[in-house]
Amino acid sequence: MRLRVARGAALGLALFGTGCEFSLPHPRAPTVSLHLRGAPPEATVTIDDHFIGPLDVVAARGVALRKGTHRISVEAEGYFPWDKLVEAQDKPVELEVRLVAIPD
Repeated sequence: MRLRVARGAALGLALFGTGCEFSLPHPRAPTVSLHLRGAPPEATVTIDDHFIGPLDVVAARGVALRKGTHRISVEAEGYFPWDKLVEAQDKPVELEVRLVAIPD
């Protein structure tokens, strides 16, 4: 059910010419699991410039990545951003993210 909603949303973006390029992986495209752990829990996670959700939710649910190179970014107000290129191949990607507070 969620896949149908997401496809409809992507189609809606394409139809209204928002300039956004977003493609869903083919339902049978090979994927690799991404497991994130870290803090602060309210930090936001983006993958390849697409908002995924708060770090605590992403940590609890995981993410399926298409095989290939992806940019993972984690940001929160008052902290230095965290950014990493990862190569998703044949085994799950495990990342520990601990944002560092910006000193006063």
